[in-house]
Parts: sequence; C-alpha cells; structure tokens
Amino acid sequence: MGEVILRTNDLTVDFKVKKNIFGRPDRLSAVQSVNLEIREGEIYGLVGESGCGKTTLANAILGFVPITSGSFECFGHTIDASTKPSEWREVRKHMQTVFQDPYSSLNTRFTVWQIISEPLYIAGERDERVLRERAAALVEKVGLDYTDLDRYVFEFSGGQRQRIAIARALISDAKLIVCDEPTSALDVSVHSQICNLLLDLREEFGLTYLFISHNLSLIKHITDHMAVMYLGEVMECGKTEDIFRNPACPYTEALMSAILEVNPRSDRERIILTGEARSPINPPDLCRFVGRCPRATELCRTRPLPPPVQIGDDHMARCHLKGK
Repeated sequence: MGEVILRTNDLTVDFKVKKNIFGRPDRLSAVQSVNLEIREGEIYGLVGESGCGKTTLANAILGFVPITSGSFECFGHTIDASTKPSEWREVRKHMQTVFQDPYSSLNTRFTVWQIISEPLYIAGERDERVLRERAAALVEKVGLDYTDLDRYVFEFSGGQRQRIAIARALISDAKLIVCDEPTSALDVSVHSQICNLLLDLREEFGLTYLFISHNLSLIKHITDHMAVMYLGEVMECGKTEDIFRNPACPYTEALMSAILEVNPRSDRERIILTGEARSPINPPDLCRFVGRCPRATELCRTRPLPPPVQIGDDHMARCHLKGK
C-alpha cells in the first residue's frame, strides 16, 4: 500500500443535548479520541453495531458534522475545529461519498447526467456541454448505458441508482471515497455486483475507500485494514486478516461469533452478550463495553482504558485484559 493519506489524531465529536435537571447541558459522546491511519489505494473497513459512531466519524471527516476536539490530516492539510471554510473546501475536493440509501440520496427532479455532474457544477463548472460529456464518460464505466443520461432516477432499480451514485462520486476525480453501507439497502442478488464494481474502479482510478458495513463477511473479503467501534471508541484496529484470525477484544470476539457459518458441523460457540449498553450521554472515563463484557474484571469497572496495546504487527487493541 502507499503512503498514509488520512490520519485521525484523537478525533472527538460531541453533541449537546437538552439541559439536565441541574441546568447544565448534557454531552452526548458520539466519537471519542479516534486514531486511525488509511493508506493510499487500500480499502479500510469500519464495523460495529448500530449507533456506535461509524457514520458520525465518516461525517466528521467529510465535514458534515463539526469536530469537537482533535484533528485529522488529509491530502497535506490538518483539519480541526478551528479550520477555515476555504481550507475545508480544498480538502473536500479530494473526498466524495456513496450513501447507504440510493432512493433518498439522489434528486428525483434531475436527469442522470445532471445528478452525476452535480459535484462539478457545485465546484463552478457551468458549461452544460462539458458537464454532459464528463457524465457520459462515466456512465458506461459503472454499468449503465449512454442512453440513460436523459432518464430520471425513478425509472431505475436500487442497484442501478447506486451505480449512478458511484458515478457521481467519481466525476470530481476524488481519491478518497467514503462508502457508508453502500449495499445494505439493495437486494442480495446485486450485492456482489456493486462490490465487484467498486473493486474494479479502485484498480482503474487508483481510489482509496473507507468502507462502513455491518456485513462482517463482506469486510473480511474486500478490506485490507479495519477498525472495530463500540459506543464511539475504537476497541481494536489492524490488518483485517489478523483481526479475524486473532480477535483481541471481547467485543470483537462477540462480533466474529455472530458471522453465519456455512459449515453445519462447525463447533464454534456463539457469544451472547447480556446486560444493557451504557448511555453515551456524559459517559464515565471507563471502558464503554464493561457492562456487557463477559470477561470484565474489577479493574475494568474502576480504571480508565489503557492506551492501545500492540498485539502483533499493525494490530492494536484497547482492553485491560491485553493491557496486563
């Protein structure tokens, strides 16, 4: 893989919620002190259960939600809470996103070529001939036909709409594409088609993906590195094959045990988590998984999480069990 193109440094995103009974505003901790490195040309997976902060982290990198503290380095710029809009725009030129739902992420009043060329229009291109030509050059690369340019999105299936969204992400020559569960809203029959398309485009255009998904089998198949999030914190990160072969955090072990086994004779034990998830509002400075962890100790309940521990080559975990 190439050099690091995105590095987060203790990136934190908090949201203020209604004041509590004492008159002080509560703090909802959505993303807490995340440190990741994404290298040029790779597919970086981000996994975790619903509400763990995956999409919020991606939105903070894209500039859709404000950063509370920390920063990230991307394409020669350092972005934090005080960054000026002009510098944000310079970074955003290199980043695009493919959203989860192709039915709500595309403007039904636009034709296909208008949707695909919209990023160029926003960037200042006003020549309709240029916009249409750029859209036409991409529409066939994503598996659609040149004759589809003047059609409207309600005439297409979900898989075809997602192909349009992918073409829109490519037209501005972005190098980092955030894929926020790009196949979860589609029929199972087209999952592999969209994933294979993304892999082919990565090779052709030299793209880098931040790939968010609940599908661990898909993450195992297509990603090079991955991170496991729980309630806003990264519990484990490293090479995908290392984490699947040797999960170091009890939460990661529970996630891996939920993957459907094809072999009916497999003796793998399913780990069933019990207990209530901790509230993300004003959380204490402890492991956020401690209330559901089957291997929690008194140390876990009374002491803050240790710094990330090196498990192997390019494999890190934050856990008291490993910190020992």
